[in-house]
Amino acid sequence: MKLAIETTDLTKKFGEILAVNKLNLEVENGETYGILGPNGAGKTTTVRILNCILRPTEGTAKVGGFDILKEPDKVKRITGLLPESPGVYEKLTAKEFLEFMGDLYDVPHSKLYKSIDEILELFELKNRENDLLEGFSRGMKQKVLLAATLITNPKIIFLDEPVSGLDPASARMVKDMIKLLVSEEKKTFFICTHMLPFAEEMCQRIAIIDHGSIKIVGTLEEILRETKTKTLEKAYLKMVGKEAIEKTLLEWRT
Repeated sequence: MKLAIETTDLTKKFGEILAVNKLNLEVENGETYGILGPNGAGKTTTVRILNCILRPTEGTAKVGGFDILKEPDKVKRITGLLPESPGVYEKLTAKEFLEFMGDLYDVPHSKLYKSIDEILELFELKNRENDLLEGFSRGMKQKVLLAATLITNPKIIFLDEPVSGLDPASARMVKDMIKLLVSEEKKTFFICTHMLPFAEEMCQRIAIIDHGSIKIVGTLEEILRETKTKTLEKAYLKMVGKEAIEKTLLEWRT
């Protein structure tokens, strides 16, 4: 069966900095796959490469069966991306923002307005569709942004830190939306995060990476068994090592 995402020795260098180091991933169709790692581990760079925003220095990948180097346009037609720090045009209404995103991706108007109505209904935004985004909470804006990633009805959705900085109620809202899309729409999710509880709750399989390399990959049960630990936190700390933990603590303090 064709994989949703498959990478082969994927590598990215920025000068002397090795951001992604011979990464080999396999993500199945309909799977919620998590990339877990500290800041600077290579998560965001990987997502940008898989969405044809950056070119790899070495190696390659297939997304939805399409080669990221030879068929970038085809990759972009089947994927949706919610980056870590997205922005919204706050002087637009929710509906206008979705219309703008649809036009940006050349969605035919004959399909666009029907899609917007369906997405607004799915995300329970119909009663707020004509409200300016400047009046939305951060959680509601994140909900609109997640809705915008679906405007082209993508098969594969990339989320980079989708609940970072959200309050518990807003984070719950986003997580419920993801679960709904997996169960009812059979979407494939590739989620980057450094939040252990989120990965544990949401991801069917988890890859822990550090310094651009995979340290371990598997279901939660497989990771705990292989690392001989009882919690994902202990497994994570065992995999990323003292240096990565101290780096994260230093960034948090500053």
